[in-house]
Amino acid sequence: MNVLNLLFTKDGLIYQIVKNKSILEEKSYFVNEESPENFIDEKLDEVLLKQRFDEIQVISALNHFTLMPEGFSEHDAGYDLISYNAHVERENEELMLSVNKKFGIQFYYTFPKKFYKKIKELAFPVHFNFSGERFLNSIHHKSKKEIHINLYHHQCEFFAIDNKKLILYNNLDVNSEVDFLYFVMFTLSKIGFGINETNFFAYGETTENETFISELQKFVKNLKIVFDNIPTKNFILN
Repeated sequence: MNVLNLLFTKDGLIYQIVKNKSILEEKSYFVNEESPENFIDEKLDEVLLKQRFDEIQVISALNHFTLMPEGFSEHDAGYDLISYNAHVERENEELMLSVNKKFGIQFYYTFPKKFYKKIKELAFPVHFNFSGERFLNSIHHKSKKEIHINLYHHQCEFFAIDNKKLILYNNLDVNSEVDFLYFVMFTLSKIGFGINETNFFAYGETTENETFISELQKFVKNLKIVFDNIPTKNFILN
């Protein structure tokens, strides 16, 4: 069975081609100052045309989302709820829903329609998900105050959990690792998590964001690197 895994981030596309749980191919594309305007569009076309797939798994880490309790059914309000956090262009964004039964919450998020249509037009079985739901479903938590941080290229998402209860989720698009640190520490002060009583867990591009990790270690007592992305081993995709 050939499966194509796609992960869309703020400025990039990561894909994996998996056959019977063995990763045959993995590659990342990121926009830079020299990239053409439709760089990600072109790379997505190349990936989709590589071969015939039995299934496509799509995960969006794009920062267009809102968090609601499981069971919230006013789906028509999804765009409006997301617009409180990010600018929404309804004509260009598909409204999506991901449910996490483990914590009894659901994410409304939007995904670019141009990508959505390209993928759906192939007529392969497709499953869409939000990175926050995938991240939350992958972590192991105990009964203490915890901050779980998943690092990307120029982006990070994190959960605050207290006594097995989800307190907060955020997804940040920033260009500086110092900004990551500022936002995380600012969040702690706002939700009443003391630095010494909080356990920190890091995942994803921890080596790529080594400045953030080293600076965080100066302030916190309890930090564990749970998963460090290496070739063919991506936290969200694996």
